Amino acid sequence: MPVTHEPWLVALSLIVAIQGAYVGLSLAVQVGEAFGLGRRLLLAGASFSLAVAIWAMHFVGMLAARLPFPVDYLVFPTLLSFLVCVIVVGAAVFAASAGPLTMGRLAAAATFMGCGIVSMHYIGMTALHASAHLNHDPTVVAGSIAIAIAASGLALWLAGGRGGRPPLLLSAAVLGAAIAGMHYTAMAGLNLFPHADRLSTAPALSTDLLAIVVAIVAFGVSGIFLLALVPEPAGPQFAMVAAAAAGGPSPSAVLHAGAAMQGAAPIAGSVAADSTHDHAAFETPSSAGRRPALRLPVERDGATHFVAVDDIVAVHANAHYTFIFDGASKMFCPLAIGDVEARLDSGRFVRVHRSHIVNIDRIIGLKRAGDNGLVELAAPERYTVPVSRSRLTWLKSQLGLKMGEAVG
Repeated sequence: MPVTHEPWLVALSLIVAIQGAYVGLSLAVQVGEAFGLGRRLLLAGASFSLAVAIWAMHFVGMLAARLPFPVDYLVFPTLLSFLVCVIVVGAAVFAASAGPLTMGRLAAAATFMGCGIVSMHYIGMTALHASAHLNHDPTVVAGSIAIAIAASGLALWLAGGRGGRPPLLLSAAVLGAAIAGMHYTAMAGLNLFPHADRLSTAPALSTDLLAIVVAIVAFGVSGIFLLALVPEPAGPQFAMVAAAAAGGPSPSAVLHAGAAMQGAAPIAGSVAADSTHDHAAFETPSSAGRRPALRLPVERDGATHFVAVDDIVAVHANAHYTFIFDGASKMFCPLAIGDVEARLDSGRFVRVHRSHIVNIDRIIGLKRAGDNGLVELAAPERYTVPVSRSRLTWLKSQLGLKMGEAVG
């Protein structure tokens, strides 16, 4: 017999998928620029959040099915389907973020993830075998596989941080709809034949209440990952440093502006805040009277060399070390990004991301990339650097741009 569904539970399953996809993508887009423990935590959080979203959507979707006979769900296939989902999603996100997201890498990872999601669905469907015989339409199965691979490709493309990706909310809505579409496409090709001698006991929870419990748990898990792993935007300290580097308003003016926006009272001692002591507290190293370095150390072939600061295009943090890009190659530097920033001229080199410093004179392009930004730097081969959302407007002002304009 064909399967029908409860409309409000179908809507709930779609909401679960979109919410979990938003959290998972919010974490996944940061994996490529993170290092060390932070990278591993983001990878785990993105994988688990996406897996919970996919599995919970399928579970709620199964509970939305309305059958004219009582159903017992086997525990082992249900848990095994979740384990398969976590493994394949985690492996696919790792593969997509382990290197440049070429079309070949994207296609292979999307195929692996899509087939894993389909396997998760049909493994979970075997939980009904105690109550009925399942018959799947091969054509519909093939269609569900195609939808799962397409949805996986979309998720991995967004997680890879490709330039020009849409806002995360829109991306999550599309991905969530694709995940739900795969499930309900597969269900459309399902026919159930109840066992004549089946023995069924009354469930401890009604299917509707169980669906609500699963949805709440999924929301809670996603919320925990979102609060724990999404970095906070830069606070007033960055604004004060940026203002000093650009020759803008004094630190006291920035503090007053921040207090006004937050509805706070003006900070006491505003005249004293312009003193030498307060200026020194918020100045960049080069503006505090320290001469910028002319060279930075790099290590190559077991020896220490020096690269001229004039040749530096960008600096990329890697754990406690950095890589210096001179337009042709990346060179290992034993200094942390904070030490590198302290030695560079803040008028020429700006921190556009927690892991990136760029030579502002080498910027030839600036555009939005989802909720953040992307700058293109002059080099023989195209070289781009992400710009944090909290620094995007400030960088535009340094380049003399208005919102919506672009350079290049």
